[in-house]
Amino acid sequence: MPSEAIFLITLGVLFLIGLVTHYIGQHTFVPRVSALLLFGFTLGPFGFDIMPNLGESWFPRVADMALVMVGFMLGSSMNRDALILCGRRVLSFSLSVAIASSLIVCLGLYLIGVPLHLALLLGGIASATDPAATADVVRESHAGGPFSQTLLGIVAVDDAWGLIIFSLMLAAAQVVVGAGGPLAVCLHGLWEIGGALLIGVLIGVPMSYLTGRIQPGEPTLVEVLGLLFLCQGIALYLHVSYLLAAMTMGAVVSNVARHHKRPFHAIENIQWPLLVLFFIFAGASVRMEGNGGIIGVTAAYCALRVLGRLVGALVGGWLCRAQRHFSLLMSMALMPQAGVALGMALVGAMAFSMEHFMLPVVVAATVVFEIVGPMLTRIALKRMGESGVDNADRS
Repeated sequence: MPSEAIFLITLGVLFLIGLVTHYIGQHTFVPRVSALLLFGFTLGPFGFDIMPNLGESWFPRVADMALVMVGFMLGSSMNRDALILCGRRVLSFSLSVAIASSLIVCLGLYLIGVPLHLALLLGGIASATDPAATADVVRESHAGGPFSQTLLGIVAVDDAWGLIIFSLMLAAAQVVVGAGGPLAVCLHGLWEIGGALLIGVLIGVPMSYLTGRIQPGEPTLVEVLGLLFLCQGIALYLHVSYLLAAMTMGAVVSNVARHHKRPFHAIENIQWPLLVLFFIFAGASVRMEGNGGIIGVTAAYCALRVLGRLVGALVGGWLCRAQRHFSLLMSMALMPQAGVALGMALVGAMAFSMEHFMLPVVVAATVVFEIVGPMLTRIALKRMGESGVDNADRS
């Protein structure tokens, strides 16, 4: 069969799998991201081994395109008005949980013998959450009240903090393993973060004023994709974080563009098809041979992240004077973790050539947190008395 036919048939089947997983996510307790990862794993070398070379050759390209959109969309959560509306409680919880999760996972893994650079990367990844899964649970539960509003505010900004923390951890990991002296590596780390911020600002400012003019108030898809891929390409050429650059660009547009009505709407409809391929390819790329320590590291990562969420929520609750019961249940509700964590893992793995170790750890942990996390979120909402059934009973 011609290679073009194989290519098109494979893409068609993978997109239809994405449709099936959407149905599964709506009618079962299994989130669609977890289903995509599991589908990908079964198609990979440790399943039926029927994924053609399309996965290996296209995974980096698809991942880059999908993740730059994720970073850009995260920038929208950094809107000045939204942060003011979130208030002290949301900022206290979100920052405390993100920082505590990173530090506790990093320190804990290092103490049990994980190499420092790998512990730093996994610590940075631990800060990420899954806003989509959390929002889905809140909507499905018809939840309403202070706890639900705070939870949605936290997950709206949590991944943005996580991306910043991961960039810092990645720079620190490069310092640990870097050649050429500590000063040179530190300068490189500063350039990777500072350069990304600079690129995001330099492209985001003109984007704020120039887009949304052809179709008044709403940038066209061509405008957004053109500037988004330009930002990514320049960031890759200059060896800086394109995730951070895209997030910065999104934040600049969200705060500067006053004539935009829906500046991020243009890419919402094409983001999910790319993410379908990304999650399937991620599952298919998992390699288990010769990695006997993966199970132990994964178990330790999961346990330490749970501890980090608990400690962070208690500290955040103390800072904003929330009740202890409120803080404990908030830590339960913030367990889901998905796409952004996988994106961070891919970036870190490619930077240190650890695809065959880091990706299996994060993929396995993601499946665990994507299955268990939404259930814990649902329990937390019910115990706070904010689920739809509870609200109906009180009315």
